[in-house]
Amino acid sequence: MAYEIEIGDRIITSEELIALVAQYNMVPQLLQEIVIDRAIEQITCIREEIAVASQQFFKQHQISNSTEHETWLKRYNLNHQQFQALITRKLRIEKFQQATWGNKLESYFLHRKPHLDQVIYSLIRTQELGIANELYFRILAGEQTFAEVAREYSVGPEADRSGIVGPVDLGSLHPGLAKQLQVSQPGQIWRPVPFGEFFVIIRLEKFLPAQLDQFMKQRLLKELFEGWLQEQINQLSATDKAWMRVTRKQPQEKSTNAA
Repeated sequence: MAYEIEIGDRIITSEELIALVAQYNMVPQLLQEIVIDRAIEQITCIREEIAVASQQFFKQHQISNSTEHETWLKRYNLNHQQFQALITRKLRIEKFQQATWGNKLESYFLHRKPHLDQVIYSLIRTQELGIANELYFRILAGEQTFAEVAREYSVGPEADRSGIVGPVDLGSLHPGLAKQLQVSQPGQIWRPVPFGEFFVIIRLEKFLPAQLDQFMKQRLLKELFEGWLQEQINQLSATDKAWMRVTRKQPQEKSTNAA
């Protein structure tokens, strides 16, 4: 059966759609969604969860009655079962994440905590060591505050924030900078050190230890899920280099029986 998709004033046939998927490099995304669907195919939702998901969807798409709902289904060529799968997909993914990694979160959190702890720090960066040293001693002597020097001399975007950076995860920082901040005390100023093309002066303002709260649990579950998903895709690609192929099928001719 051939299908057509109407987008604005353009009609796209099934055959053209396959070419467009390849042209716009959408195959990897398609593969990812297929892997997810296989993973959650046994995950179900109770009636109350489906009702809540439906109401949220109707509100988002401004669907106020059953007639408008049927019109929407017809527009996107979906039946009610497909619609239910669509609106509960996010919830079923969350359920899959919880069922798969929920009992491993505490140990995973402890493993990841050094990278999840956050810091707020002040930063001044210049491209000349001599200037950096001069600024460092000027701050120590109380001739200018750290914020004043940062606004006047720092060459990075932190200058617009009086040198303040953060809060930011330690794991997202340069390893050398992260290590220096980890062993700092609030208010401690370090002598200029080289980082890339700059010489930087840093001062820890505040250390914010990561907590395994609900937000962190959701973040870690998503992180574990995305890592697992990438592994699944890599394995699929490695074991079958022809995991996708396009073939053209000729329509079958109707057979006729002689009387």
